[in-house]
Amino acid sequence: MVTGAIKNKVDKIWTDIWAGGITNPLTVIEQLTYLMFIRSLDEKELATEDFENMAGEKMEHIFPASEAGQSMRWSRFKDKDSREIFLTMQQRVFPAIKKMKYGRLPDFDANGELVEIADDPTRPDEGNTAFARYMDDAMFLIPTPQVLQKIITGLEDLYTHDIADLDMQGDLYEYMLGKLATAGQNGQFRTPKHIRDMMVELVQPTPDDFICDPACGTAGFLVSSAKYVRKHYGDDMTPEQWQHFAGPMFAGFDMDRTMLRISAMNLMLHSITNPDIDYKDSVSKQNSICSKYTICLANPPFKGTVDAESINDDLKAVTNTKKTELLFLALFLRMLKTGGRCACIVPDGVLFGSSKAHQSIRKELIENHQLRAVISMPSGVFKPYAGVSTAVLVFTKTGAGGTDKVWFYDMKADGFSLDDKRTEVKENDIPDIIARFHNLDAETDRKRTEQSFFVPKAEIAANGYDLSINKYKETEYVPVEYPSTAEILADLHELEMEITKGLAELEEMV
Repeated sequence: MVTGAIKNKVDKIWTDIWAGGITNPLTVIEQLTYLMFIRSLDEKELATEDFENMAGEKMEHIFPASEAGQSMRWSRFKDKDSREIFLTMQQRVFPAIKKMKYGRLPDFDANGELVEIADDPTRPDEGNTAFARYMDDAMFLIPTPQVLQKIITGLEDLYTHDIADLDMQGDLYEYMLGKLATAGQNGQFRTPKHIRDMMVELVQPTPDDFICDPACGTAGFLVSSAKYVRKHYGDDMTPEQWQHFAGPMFAGFDMDRTMLRISAMNLMLHSITNPDIDYKDSVSKQNSICSKYTICLANPPFKGTVDAESINDDLKAVTNTKKTELLFLALFLRMLKTGGRCACIVPDGVLFGSSKAHQSIRKELIENHQLRAVISMPSGVFKPYAGVSTAVLVFTKTGAGGTDKVWFYDMKADGFSLDDKRTEVKENDIPDIIARFHNLDAETDRKRTEQSFFVPKAEIAANGYDLSINKYKETEYVPVEYPSTAEILADLHELEMEITKGLAELEEMV
């Protein structure tokens, strides 16, 4: 858990970077990401050296054995003079990370020139992690030696005193990502952790699943899924399942290379070393993935429209539109295997939009697959950076129908205030949502006046496949008894007499 003291330390590092002239939160996260990665490489190297000493067995090293190679290690440069640290980072560490290959860093010759690692055709490129793949266009932007030294000192203090394990390191990174309170051009923004965790609980991933987020951003949904699997299955997982967990289990696509670097780092900090993180426009012809995943979790961009010519024809066949929120729903259906589950966030417009494209995607979900739940969320969930009203759709790809009735839930509170401050409050419907969703048989007799209820498929179809909860919800009006006009006038007369009496007493005193 990230405590107040740890938050203060992170905020101090953040302030130091801001004071140094880097004010874009995404750039701050990116620069901190590089430094955390560099430190994690040295941690791995130290663990390898300990194992070698204990087992007397030679292992492959990340850092070259030369003096230049060893000078790149965090443990070697962290306590040196600030100018020396800055030059080491700028001239050696950063260029070396950009050319990392097979899990090894390249060496430098006597003239300080980088010697690239030669390609090895006999060996699969397993060391070429997702993070290293997206380092090509990375830039070292920390402006001065003094700022760099402050950041390194601050991070070292955190790692030495506060970060006990990978989970803690991941939580710390989550807190940093929480500072990304900005929405992207296409209406993409970070999904709050408690909403992600709720959605993961609804689909209940297992160690054998293949999980994808085709609009992954910082890979929050993949991280939440990984935590869920570790928590519920970690003690009983086989070596094969752990191998699957370390890479192929998780896939994420995005069109922002900075986000891809951050998501690869985020996953690496949660011990997912080689996920399928790829630069891809998910709804374009570039993405032809079909029936590959067993779970899709996503918060796709809402406001975006894409070039009509680039949209994959498979998606246009389901919903002929340029709106990303509708195209992504068609994409989930295509990418899932039969029997695959999806929980995704959609803006309210998807639920009641009257256009042909809106109706066709809702009809597809209800008639040809199994739409299980529509969870309506309050508009403050994405504050402070968006006030949109949204809902979570939970469905299973069947290709053969299966929707008899749809479960609706009207979420009124998510454990945080619904204003811009988003402070913690007692009111929280999320535990109730999870409990009820996994025991839907008990929901059958609930009335439409209650917070959750079922609506039969026939009624939804008769309403143009409208999925907004207000269409089906019933409100109980309690009659209010007001006093008669005569009583009100009598009260006013009495009040007037009291005022007159009071004024008379005041006049006598003067």
